[in-house]
Amino acid sequence: MRTTEQLRPWSRLRDWFASPANQTDVLQLVKSVVAAMVAWAVAGFALGLEQSFLAPWVALLTMHETVHRTLWRGAQTVLAVATGILVSLVVVQFFEATVWSFGLALLVGLLLGRLPGLRTEGLTVATTVLFVVTTGYDLSEQRAIELLPDRLLDTAVGVGVALLVNLVAFPPLNDRSAQRQIDDVDERLGELLGDMATEMRQPWDSQSEDDWIERTRSIQRDLDQAWSLVRTAREAGRWNPRRRRHPGAALATYPEVLLRLEEGVAQTQAVARHVRDASREASDWDPRFKDRYLDLLEEVGRRVADPDQDVAPLRQDVGRLAEDLSDEDLSGRYWPLYGALIANLRAIIDIVDDVATARPVRT
Repeated sequence: MRTTEQLRPWSRLRDWFASPANQTDVLQLVKSVVAAMVAWAVAGFALGLEQSFLAPWVALLTMHETVHRTLWRGAQTVLAVATGILVSLVVVQFFEATVWSFGLALLVGLLLGRLPGLRTEGLTVATTVLFVVTTGYDLSEQRAIELLPDRLLDTAVGVGVALLVNLVAFPPLNDRSAQRQIDDVDERLGELLGDMATEMRQPWDSQSEDDWIERTRSIQRDLDQAWSLVRTAREAGRWNPRRRRHPGAALATYPEVLLRLEEGVAQTQAVARHVRDASREASDWDPRFKDRYLDLLEEVGRRVADPDQDVAPLRQDVGRLAEDLSDEDLSGRYWPLYGALIANLRAIIDIVDDVATARPVRT
């Protein structure tokens, strides 16, 4: 019988593969290999083209995560490769195949790659020059001209095969990856709020607030990744045949959710900064404020981690806390801090409510 230690690597692998983003990455790797193999078979064996290495190479360059980007970058790749082939032909025919002419062709290719229409595929121009010159340096002028259509056809085969493979073999929509990332941000932010409440009940640790702030920065980086996934998911829906079966209606609400979550991260960071910049002596905080506030902060953390729950009672509780304390004879030393923390918590509650209303992300 297998021990826990023996099963742990398999469990980690299963958890890793459960991620929609990782599934998409694996699928793209397989599709890239298949596209290169098919492109080489078509160019080298079915059509019998010389220098058929261009077809699988272009297929790898063209294969991108979305159908839209594959088509758009495919057109740019065709232009870049054709430019590289023509530069190679002209330079070699005028100056013959030498180290100096090779360097000149590379220089011209790199310069042309900086033009607006070729900028994203700029290095492809120079790489094409490298391949064509070094593999065909001993060809006569007439033979080089005769090979020009084959080279261009190799390029077209590579682009066409990559586009076809991406269209046929489960073109990704990426909406589940965006959904998972947003849910992860929810959970991490909720856990942070709960941890803050728990640690503020303990004897004061001067390092805690800095750790909280660093965690908000880490969550913000996750939000940036979520924005990237949402943009990719929106692009993935263009010209995607799977769009009809999986329309991804909730995707339209994700930008609004992300904007609100960014505000939630900012408000949470503000709480951490207020606590850090205030007196380090937590024991001086009035218990009439501290105990009720930390209870609310902990409960808000749970609601952030699962924003489907009703937060209206929490909004009322925060309002009552502010009203009750306004009639108390509290130390003026801490009133600015108390007011700021209450305002931050009220804003976080409003954000949780907006996030829950904006989208049905959780499944």
